[in-house]
Amino acid sequence: MPTKTPRRTAARPAPVHHAHAPVVLDIAGLALDDDDRRRLQHPLTGGLILFARNWQDRHQLTELVAEIKSIRPDVLVSVDHEGGRVQRFRTDGFTHLPAMATLGERWMDDSEGGKPRAEGHGAMLACDMATAAGYILAAELRACGVDLSFTPVLDLDHGRSAVIGNRAFHRDARVVTTLARCLMTGLLQAGMGHCGKHFPGHGWAAADSHVAVPKDSRSLSAILADDARPYEWLSTSLAGVMPAHVIYPKVDARPAGYSPRWLRDVLRERLGFTGAVFSDDLSMEGARRVADVQDGAVLSYAEAATLALQAGCDLVLLCNQSLDGGRAVDELLDSLEAGLAQGRWQTDPDSEQRRLALLPQTPPLPWDELMHHAPYLQALRRISTLG
Repeated sequence: MPTKTPRRTAARPAPVHHAHAPVVLDIAGLALDDDDRRRLQHPLTGGLILFARNWQDRHQLTELVAEIKSIRPDVLVSVDHEGGRVQRFRTDGFTHLPAMATLGERWMDDSEGGKPRAEGHGAMLACDMATAAGYILAAELRACGVDLSFTPVLDLDHGRSAVIGNRAFHRDARVVTTLARCLMTGLLQAGMGHCGKHFPGHGWAAADSHVAVPKDSRSLSAILADDARPYEWLSTSLAGVMPAHVIYPKVDARPAGYSPRWLRDVLRERLGFTGAVFSDDLSMEGARRVADVQDGAVLSYAEAATLALQAGCDLVLLCNQSLDGGRAVDELLDSLEAGLAQGRWQTDPDSEQRRLALLPQTPPLPWDELMHHAPYLQALRRISTLG
């Protein structure tokens, strides 16, 4: 018999409104401690990101998220849960989702059961599979209380970036856009938003921004004509975007996540994006050095967060810093609060509305009901042939 998980309430509590709650932080373990509870109540905390270390089983996760929401009903509980090698929860009934590249491969393959089919058959099947994958991903997470997954990956697979690799759907921006739109449809069917990443594209830069400062030396026109196309073609669909910790020196000396030119001029003005902009993790190496700030010296997390907010990010992520007492998280919250009072950054009610818009607007289907839900079962059948 499957482990029975607590049924979540049908109605979400009314959000607690703040002028602007931009910080997305994490927690160290399987349950909240007093420091976690204190940080969740901080007026600048707007989100929480979960990792594999926060997972034991579905019951534990559901209880954890329920306590988080009891403290802050409006906090956005998120996770990196794409499928393939980036999937935080893999046991106790969670479906092992395929890497997105397998959907791109299915697109290119018009055969079925070893027999050729009509041209375009593979593409149409891949679209339905992408929707199925999105629905499974979101329905399982929401059954445990999670609000948002940072997906889809909109990077193009140039064959150059190991950190992206098979996380990308395809090399062709048209295929990436279409499959991403289908995945987003599946997420939406389960009541979940999304966050496209990594703007304007991480697929060309070979270095891993977790441990280095990648660069992409192409021109703005070349990037807009290729890697950034999904953001243009999804301009009326995207609810969230995460910029890359990549420097594009022919456009700006700063990484995209710190660049008003990329975030305000290109993403919002030129491409028409109206949703929420998340910084990527500020603890990554690619986020810690900016050539024209402090002569490229290592930035503090508060300095990095302030730069990101000034550039046009609505929310800033600081990951894996709650361990060993979480001093770095407290310093970030305290420093941002002081910086606000000193005018180094300003709250933005529009940013707060974009954050709140990512919260699910419908109740989730509890896990035990989901296991017998016909659309979910059909989605499982649909993706069963993918590697």
